[in-house]
Amino acid sequence: MEKNGIVGKWRITSMTEWDNDFIDEEVPGYFNFAKNGLGDFQFGYVRCDIDWRATERDGEPTIEFSFDGMDEMDPTSGRGWAALKEGNLDGMIYFHRGDESGFTAKRS
Repeated sequence: MEKNGIVGKWRITSMTEWDNDFIDEEVPGYFNFAKNGLGDFQFGYVRCDIDWRATERDGEPTIEFSFDGMDEMDPTSGRGWAALKEGNLDGMIYFHRGDESGFTAKRS
């Protein structure tokens, strides 16, 4: 699988819909993209597994992903993308029939 510079663990630095107190409620918020096309993320009370694919968006290395897991005690799922820009990740996360948020992250 193409690595495109995004493989690894990324610390969430901001989200458009939630403040940093919520992002870091249980653990420091993060996205983790493993070499095998899988991964996980956690922020607030949301903990999900990821299935991702490498691509490009506006000429920038990008990954697109789907996810499923738990939001507090409720099952949740959705999709998202993250693009590598100037050494950081900028992206969006979309919960199925729910919230959406932009995010930025830096390599852990």
